[in-house]
Amino acid sequence: VQLVESGGGLVQAGGSLRLSCAASGRTFSSYAMGWFRQAPGKEREFVAAITWSGDGTSYADSVKGRFTIFRDNAKNTVNLQMNSLKPEDTAVYYCAASRTIVTRYTVDSWGQGTQVTVSS
Repeated sequence: VQLVESGGGLVQAGGSLRLSCAASGRTFSSYAMGWFRQAPGKEREFVAAITWSGDGTSYADSVKGRFTIFRDNAKNTVNLQMNSLKPEDTAVYYCAASRTIVTRYTVDSWGQGTQVTVSS
C-alpha cells in the first residue's frame, strides 16, 4: 500500500490541524494504520494507531486527550485531528500501515511525511 500525507503546516500554540493520509490499493481495510512523528535530532516516535476496522485506537501519553485518529475504509483514508497543539508537537508526521500491529518495527509502509510546526 502506498501512502500520501497532507494537511501539515504552521499553527500557533493552542490551535488545531487535521492531517490526512490517502492510501492506494484495494487492501487498505486490512491494514492497521498509525501516525508517527520525528522532531530534529530525535528518534521517530509513535503518536496514534487504529485497528483495521476502526473499533480500536491507541495514543501516546503525550497526545492523549488532544489528538484523535479515525479512518474511512470506503475512501481509503486515515486522519489525525490535532487540537490544543503545543510547540513540542512540532515534527515531521508520518502515516504508517501495518499488516499486524502498529509499532515502529512492524510498519510495512511509510508515507513521505508532512511538516507540522507549532509556534509559541
